[in-house]
Amino acid sequence: MTRDVGPISSPAIVCHGGAGHGAKDQPGVDAAVEAGWEKLQSGSSAIDAAIAAILIMEDDPVLNAGTGGRIRADGSVQLDAALMTSDGRYGAVTCIEYTKNPILVAAKLLDKKINMLAGRGARDFADSIGVPRIAVKGSEKPSGNDTVGAIVRDSTGLIVVASSTGGCTGRPAGRVGDTPLIGAGLWCDENIGVAATGIGEAITLKMSSIRIADKFSNCNEIQVALEWGVSQFKSDIEVGFIALAKDGEGVGAANTAMPWSTMT
Repeated sequence: MTRDVGPISSPAIVCHGGAGHGAKDQPGVDAAVEAGWEKLQSGSSAIDAAIAAILIMEDDPVLNAGTGGRIRADGSVQLDAALMTSDGRYGAVTCIEYTKNPILVAAKLLDKKINMLAGRGARDFADSIGVPRIAVKGSEKPSGNDTVGAIVRDSTGLIVVASSTGGCTGRPAGRVGDTPLIGAGLWCDENIGVAATGIGEAITLKMSSIRIADKFSNCNEIQVALEWGVSQFKSDIEVGFIALAKDGEGVGAANTAMPWSTMT
């Protein structure tokens, strides 16, 4: 399949390490941005760059994704991941087990007729595409309401949003937060990509990512749109967002500590 890529765009990437994480976790986010930027500089697509960035954070045990995923009430580690592109593709997995890099599985759904797979079905699909079964020990940290995320724009103008999460400590097996949900945990269209982090149930109820995109389409000020999104929540509900428009730099906003980084 070919598509009209239009004029050459300036590559850019922005990543976050999760609402509630502080400066001590910034190195993992900076490393993710650098990995994605290296892909962009070598001519790779926004999809490849976003995956590269998320893989760095999924492999970082201090962040709540992949290796650092939180342990559920039954002792399991169930992970979620999703990607969405500005040319209308979306792939997600939720509650997948024995998969330390769920972003690799979600990415393979971008060009399938099925958008999302859950639980055993997601793991069976991972088997079919050669993603190895690996037991994920997970993190014993007593909290976890966060995700990791990356948004990338490549030289063709394609924007890609990618997110991954380990869920919340002690939540029931099968619980799904906002991360893999289109419009809530992530949104991407031809004008902007948005990724959310924080209390998943609260973000889902407000459909935050698509509403921030709509706000941006009306005001055309990305920082204003993000801060508006944060303002929709009470101060005791941790939330944060990053965004990247069709031009300009990536931005971030949160009502709590949230390590984030960008390169253009």
